[in-house]
Amino acid sequence: MTAAVDTRPDTAPRGIRRKARAYVALTKPRVMELLLVTTAPTMFLAQGGVPNLWLVAATLIGGALSAGSASAFNCYIDRDIDRIMKRTQGRPLVTGEVTDREALIFSYVVGVASIAWLALTVNLLSAALSLGAILFYVVVYTLWLKRRTPQNIVWGGIAGCMPVLIGWAAVTNDLSWAPVILFMVIFLWTPPHYWPLSMKYRDDYAAADVPMLSVVRGRSIVGLQVILYAWATVACSLLLVPVAGMGVVYTVVAAASGLWFIWEAHRLYSRAIQHVAEVRPMRVFHSSITYLTLLFVAVGIDPLLPF
Repeated sequence: MTAAVDTRPDTAPRGIRRKARAYVALTKPRVMELLLVTTAPTMFLAQGGVPNLWLVAATLIGGALSAGSASAFNCYIDRDIDRIMKRTQGRPLVTGEVTDREALIFSYVVGVASIAWLALTVNLLSAALSLGAILFYVVVYTLWLKRRTPQNIVWGGIAGCMPVLIGWAAVTNDLSWAPVILFMVIFLWTPPHYWPLSMKYRDDYAAADVPMLSVVRGRSIVGLQVILYAWATVACSLLLVPVAGMGVVYTVVAAASGLWFIWEAHRLYSRAIQHVAEVRPMRVFHSSITYLTLLFVAVGIDPLLPF
């Protein structure tokens, strides 16, 4: 008698892969990518050329773990409003692919791993800055500011500025004015980057009772604030030229891409005050990402050139 053959597909590997993807989703990879884009170029600037590539890799790994931990904690804490907002209803804690307990354990494990990794492979200053970034994002932004004030993203954005300090400290084991200026560039850039996104999803934030600026103020006020912060961002980026002795490449890229970013901000405001139905805030959102990427690519390339 021939034994029956089980022709059903093996669901175990598929289930493991699905669970792994859910854990990765908790770390918000797209946010993590943007943070790492600012880290490596800063290390090139700190070195004044090409830094030790193993050090770059170690710093990026530690930074990715740190950002992933902070994002996972954020998903755990905000799981109640994520269930309300349409934009976030696909997150693992909302769909049930990861339990609350699993997410919390994962957040702690990844966070501890990030600090230990940076302390052992980079230096203690980078590890301390990474710990500060996690605590600021989780405690100050997520637990304190986010649901209490429309200035949440302004001050909460400090956590997103920390990678440039971590990258600089990884190379030099100290801090100076150049990384502080880069820190301020990202600090000033964060509101005109995020507020257009909050305009797009205004109804989501209103339903979740999150007081984003776009919820508590009209489109024209948000548009004006975007303009002011865009101008401040570009002005701050140009301070790096005299302070860090930046060359032609950085100067041209910072000025040209900055003018484009400012123009997009003015375009958003113009459509808002004219009460155009389609304000298209996502143009500024995507433009801001391109602007920051170009700026930091120039930060990394400039030290490699003789002019």
